[in-house]
Amino acid sequence: MSEKVVDLKIEDLAFDGKSVARLDGKVVFVNGGLPGETVRAKIVRNKPRFSNAVLLEVIDKSDLRVPAPCPHVSYCGGCTWQDLDYNSQLRFKQKQVNDCLQRIGKFKDLQIDTIIGAVELFHYRNKMEFSFNVTEDGDFTVGLHKRGRFDEVFNLEKCYLQPHVANEIVAYVREFVHRHQIPVYDVRNHTGFMRFVMLRMAKRTGQVMVNIVTNMGDLPYQQELISELTEKFPEISTIVHNQNAQKSNIAVGEVERVLYGTGFIEEKLFDYTFRIRANSFFQTNSLQTETLYRTAFDVLDPQRSDRAMDLYCGTGSIGLLLARHVSEVIGVELVPDAVQMARENAELNNVTNISFWEGDVKDFLRTEEATAQPFSVVVVDPPRAGLHPKALKRLLEINSPKIVYISCNPSTFARDAAELVTAGYRLEQVSPVDMFPHTMHIELVSRFERSPENSDV
Repeated sequence: MSEKVVDLKIEDLAFDGKSVARLDGKVVFVNGGLPGETVRAKIVRNKPRFSNAVLLEVIDKSDLRVPAPCPHVSYCGGCTWQDLDYNSQLRFKQKQVNDCLQRIGKFKDLQIDTIIGAVELFHYRNKMEFSFNVTEDGDFTVGLHKRGRFDEVFNLEKCYLQPHVANEIVAYVREFVHRHQIPVYDVRNHTGFMRFVMLRMAKRTGQVMVNIVTNMGDLPYQQELISELTEKFPEISTIVHNQNAQKSNIAVGEVERVLYGTGFIEEKLFDYTFRIRANSFFQTNSLQTETLYRTAFDVLDPQRSDRAMDLYCGTGSIGLLLARHVSEVIGVELVPDAVQMARENAELNNVTNISFWEGDVKDFLRTEEATAQPFSVVVVDPPRAGLHPKALKRLLEINSPKIVYISCNPSTFARDAAELVTAGYRLEQVSPVDMFPHTMHIELVSRFERSPENSDV
């Protein structure tokens, strides 16, 4: 059946954004199409339990399909759901949360809150990374990856997830590199120089950071680039240069130099100001982050007497906002740059009842600082992989009466939730929040409480 062209009826949407159909009783995942549509697709891979297919054309369109403004929507790896009605996006995301908790976590009768929609549907991202890559004809592209391809990058015309000025900056950097014939990195052969242009854009303050990520070495025509960018785009408050010799195609530098400005931008959440550097983690949708945190604090219901632990704290945004409601907060973060920013942010906002521990969460949870005194509240916001097994084991040993778990991955959350419940916690609330319209991604805020018979805090 490999490479066979078939007509399929799309039945559902999968967790990774692909559509779901069936052929001779076997599940087929298609990189396009919406529920209710009949599509023509080419089977490109067969597995024992499923097949993968590439969409060729939509034969009968769904009533859920809407016009997508982006010219790249048919092949971009970003907004896979931009042509799906937004209310339907929310409905499918809610369904995916339910499915993960039932199928992976084995939760049968759990009541899940109605998903909270986004404040903005377009131009909401405060961070975007654009890749350079060479083309077969000796030219180059700079933009986003084609859907499912690490080695194919299309030239960006316009991205509707970022502010308009970001599109103009990307186009200008492309023209500058072309004008000066600066060598572009080849992701297959690992040769060349220019690797990424990464932009961070503060929604509340309007500040823009341009981060040029290259192979090792000085940036050619550096002063000319700085002069031209800052003159043409007065929104740019800082320019940094990150150098990375690793073969892994990530926009993080081993060496960073500040070329212009302070090396950070400032963003506001509620009435607090947060400094963000090039490689710091910060939620990429500023306005909806306020919705996420407001939901988290409603779920948590913090008390002035609470002593709180903020695990995977990043630049400290959750812990700093929480500190005003509790007696003490300890934030834990592995990335040194993020810890430095967290401490600066505490000083910047005059928060004195918070401290930060630099290191791995699983290591911190076995220190005397973590175990000597009880924590009545633990906030956990791990990466997509969820809690490391050792971190989860040691978190259970801490035996906090209340855990608020913020997750960007319902499947790993469901796995960890099942472990927490098995260990004696009750899953009291799950509140989905849509942080990323037109993508398949979804955030969750949840609350676990120790059953009284299992608590000795």
